[in-house]
Amino acid sequence: MSPVKFDLFNPTDEHRQLRETMRRFVKDELEPQAAAHDEREEFNLKLFKRLGSEMGLFGLTVPGEEGGGGLDPVASVIVIEEMSRADPGFALSYLAHEVLFVHNFYHSGSAEQRRRYLGNVLSGEWIAGMAMTEPEVGTDVLGMRTVAERRGDRFVLNGTKQFITNGPYGQLFLVYAKTDPKKRDISAFLVESKFKGFSVGKKESKLGMRSSPTSCLVFEDLEVPAENLIGDEGRATVHMMRNLEIERITLSAQSLGISQRCVEEMSRYAVALRKSFGRPLIEHGQMQRLVAESYAETEAARAFVYHVAHQIDPKERRSLGAASAKLFAPTVGEKVSRNAIQVLGGYGYCREYPVERMLRDAILLSIGGGTNEAMQKNIARDLQREYG
Repeated sequence: MSPVKFDLFNPTDEHRQLRETMRRFVKDELEPQAAAHDEREEFNLKLFKRLGSEMGLFGLTVPGEEGGGGLDPVASVIVIEEMSRADPGFALSYLAHEVLFVHNFYHSGSAEQRRRYLGNVLSGEWIAGMAMTEPEVGTDVLGMRTVAERRGDRFVLNGTKQFITNGPYGQLFLVYAKTDPKKRDISAFLVESKFKGFSVGKKESKLGMRSSPTSCLVFEDLEVPAENLIGDEGRATVHMMRNLEIERITLSAQSLGISQRCVEEMSRYAVALRKSFGRPLIEHGQMQRLVAESYAETEAARAFVYHVAHQIDPKERRSLGAASAKLFAPTVGEKVSRNAIQVLGGYGYCREYPVERMLRDAILLSIGGGTNEAMQKNIARDLQREYG
């Protein structure tokens, strides 16, 4: 009796079908619009809403009985990896809505809160995001300055959040603020953009991920009903840190999509499109090194990311694996996209080919969701705990 083969990347028929669906969508819908929306720094709102209304891609990790896909973090990695082969910016906005908001909200919010808000974000009627980073506070989350003061049946928020994906278009945000600055206690709130005191600040013009809208959010005496407090007051750090793990593994999946696209582009160019000194470019040793190392490192990163994705669970911590994947995959993504430009030469530097866009997009992934330096610190800390 032959052993059953396990597919790390498509562990079930549902996962395989999801990947096939995504590849058709990417080829037919996402790829044709990617370069133009990057050039114009424009968010494809119409296409984004279809992810919920027609494709059911919002709420992948939400149980089916609550309107979601009933799948797991591996499914999230599949969707984001495939999208990122064509348009990493669009994939980033999806990640902010689906992972930073929906996944976190479902596992942290109450049944009553889900009843009020979940349907709107699963259908795509509302666009959502998460607001944690501040103008002077990035990695040092506990140093945030946004405060929420309890006043009877509501909280009053004051502060500014920076680099918020989907900021200019979002109707609902999961916002972190301090409710007791002296204790550094952090609480989380559901904030609607229509609440009085909410405003959208400057929309950022960026090096990469230009099809994903980014802005600051400003709260000036913003009143939030007490029933919009998520979980217990002052205890948001627990679910904030827990959600960072699926955030980091899906950001790593973006790097996978970028790497794979660049390997495809450089291989096709070196084998079939370009000759040098009368021979295909792939026959020159210098080019062989760039292509071969890019392929091997991409495959290694992909296996690592999926291995960790299988372990991600909202009820358990997997900080060491998530941080390690988040350190490794974006490093590979940057290297491979830079190699692709080198192989394509002058054409790689021009926008005729997508590799220059992929390099610009890849750079964010060693910064956002925790910098490489923060990942190194987290890995070292976890290893110190394990071996201490």
